[in-house]
Amino acid sequence: MVFSSLVFLFLFLAIHLFVYHMVDERYRNVVLLVSSLIFYSWGGPRYLVLLMGNTLASWGFALLIERSDSPGKRKLWLVAECVVLLGVLGIFKYLGFFCANFQAIFGVPELIPEIVLPIGISFYTFQLISYVVDVYRGEIDAQPSYWKLLLYSSLFHQCIAGPIVRYQTVAEQIDERRPTKNDIYYGVRRFSIGLAKKAVLANSCAAVADTLLPIGDASLATQTTTGYWLGMLFFGLQIYLDFSAYSDMAIGMGRMVGFRYLENFNYPYQAVSIQDFWRRWHISLSSFFRDYVYIPLGGSRCSKAKYVRNIFIVWFLTGMWHGASWNYILWGLYFAVFLLLEKFVIRGRMPRIAGHVYALVVVYFGWVLFKFENFAELGMVLAGMFGLAGGGFTGLEVHTLFMQNIFLMLFCFIACTELGKRLHKALFDAAQRNDVALTIYGITEAITPVILLIIAVAALAGASYNPFIYFQF
Repeated sequence: MVFSSLVFLFLFLAIHLFVYHMVDERYRNVVLLVSSLIFYSWGGPRYLVLLMGNTLASWGFALLIERSDSPGKRKLWLVAECVVLLGVLGIFKYLGFFCANFQAIFGVPELIPEIVLPIGISFYTFQLISYVVDVYRGEIDAQPSYWKLLLYSSLFHQCIAGPIVRYQTVAEQIDERRPTKNDIYYGVRRFSIGLAKKAVLANSCAAVADTLLPIGDASLATQTTTGYWLGMLFFGLQIYLDFSAYSDMAIGMGRMVGFRYLENFNYPYQAVSIQDFWRRWHISLSSFFRDYVYIPLGGSRCSKAKYVRNIFIVWFLTGMWHGASWNYILWGLYFAVFLLLEKFVIRGRMPRIAGHVYALVVVYFGWVLFKFENFAELGMVLAGMFGLAGGGFTGLEVHTLFMQNIFLMLFCFIACTELGKRLHKALFDAAQRNDVALTIYGITEAITPVILLIIAVAALAGASYNPFIYFQF
């Protein structure tokens, strides 16, 4: 079950919110936990046992760390936690990858294990590790109740696509939260924005990108140069709108029940450098690697050689986290190179506009590495983008798709900027001083979530329906 489905929207979420707000406050965590476990087990009940087992291990190790007087024992329990959780993650996510590479080099094993990846395992693994590490550091107290830690690790708002929520962010809210009417309204509004962003914009971009860049299809080799560039443009839009939409929906659903999750995306396509991009993109993941890998390795307060080592380790792991394939590792190391270039060569001397263009170009080609797991297809697309394609420079299909989706592109460009946020703030500020503006603001605030939900539901019901196709030259 995914957030952008009619079953989730009208069955699961509607029933959950109704029951949650009807029961006494004492039982709301129980309702939330039951809903989260039902949601997680929807895709396979056996993986619920894995989630509960990892949480049980983390709960036990955290208590052992807190109750141990010996620094050696505390470190031992911390290492045990990392070995258990990363070991489980490695088996499910990377065992097939390592076996395939070992087979390619040494010819064994004969059979590559096909292991289904449990949904959200990367997210809840990192959350539980951060929890135990924070207990080890003395930054938080260990949670004495197993079921409350399970509530934290299984919260359906963010367990499949983030953000990576740290325990210390929500520790107090687990025990004490009272959502106000404003919280509920904000949550509904934020969720509706995310749902529309996913159902209308991201899905439409995905349809165009998949048409122009059909992975595993022979027609990929005969695409035109402009087709490659346009396809990757739509893929870049899709991946941001998709990821940020899920974060919007997670933040909105959390707010509806009193949780205040931190922002996970801050308009990364407005970045003026690669460092700035990664301060804005998937913030919870970037901060996790910063606080639990980069800084413990020494960060930047070390020799130049160790700093370079730290950067490559962090970005190798960042690539690995995104998927068990060499293209993701290459993607991570690709960004490591540009971060080092900015640190030692560019050093902030690039003008802001030039920096923005440079960042967009680097990120754009980064998405090419990210999209194609097959290196033959990757090389084909890169060569085709620079005029070495078998299909020529352009063609009728590319021209038609561009004209059909020019308004979609325009709306997506706007959605990638702060324009909407700034207009909303400007109207809010005007409403404080002017009665007419206040009336307009009140009306727009009332109808915006409703309109967005209607548009999103229409798009989901129509599956491949693209409303922008009817606005073309």
